[in-house]
Amino acid sequence: MDHSGPVESGVAVWRTQGWRDQAVGWLDERLAAAGARRVGQIEEPRVRPWSTVFAAPTTAGRVWFKAMGPDTAFEAGLYEVLHPVVPDRVLTPIATDRERGWIVLPDGGPTLPDGAALPDFLARYGQLQRDLAPHVDALLAAGVADMRPAILPARFAEALRLIDGVPESIAALAPEVADWCARLAASAVPASIDHNDLHAGNVLPDGRFYDWGDSVVAHPFASLLVPLSMLPEAARAGAVDAYLEPFTDLGTRAELRDDLELACRVGKIARALVWHRAVAAAPSDFADAPLATLVALAKPSFTD
Repeated sequence: MDHSGPVESGVAVWRTQGWRDQAVGWLDERLAAAGARRVGQIEEPRVRPWSTVFAAPTTAGRVWFKAMGPDTAFEAGLYEVLHPVVPDRVLTPIATDRERGWIVLPDGGPTLPDGAALPDFLARYGQLQRDLAPHVDALLAAGVADMRPAILPARFAEALRLIDGVPESIAALAPEVADWCARLAASAVPASIDHNDLHAGNVLPDGRFYDWGDSVVAHPFASLLVPLSMLPEAARAGAVDAYLEPFTDLGTRAELRDDLELACRVGKIARALVWHRAVAAAPSDFADAPLATLVALAKPSFTD
């Protein structure tokens, strides 16, 4: 059976038997090419507006098939950049189809039990960002959205156009946003990948990171926006210190912390746009997230 060529995507498509048959056929072919075969039924898929996921038992262990919508299809190609550079910090893809936004990954096992364990992995994640910084052009070519400081004022204007209900007080921040971004663009820390959803559920105990579908190219320190918002206040300083360790050759701790606060603040623009692209395709429980994230731009602390 020929499974080549582009296919449609989206919740309505993913729930059809025809699409499922095509996806399972491709999965079986890719497993065979990798020297494995499926030994049981496909487990119930998880369908969300931005992707669908299902699991399959195979002779090589459990595997996960993921199909992404058009705005997140880059994740398949992104693994083709990540794995050669940081193979010990990401899952090894079994198969990818960049055109259709399909990927097959091995089961990495349970994730971190809770957010309290995450700070122990932040230095490892920061080093991943240092290692990937020379590969920004490849990340962008893979389709990862450009959210570097120099472009964020334009992205802010984009967010104001796309997200409904933004208060005038937020729109009026445009001159300040431009100033914050100019200051951050002067940072000695180079742009790199920003996972943009770095929480315990996306980290494996062996120090690998996965679920890169929200990724952007940005000032790397914006990655702490999500974990710092989840950690208790007493744990934040230690988490910041751990994360900054791989960057200490680029500035003093005080300079790096200033960059971190700026990056997390303007990182809310990228986060709001990522939320918008995720929920725009279909109604979702997260429909209020783009506006809530953009409104939080008014708050000065990266811990908010």
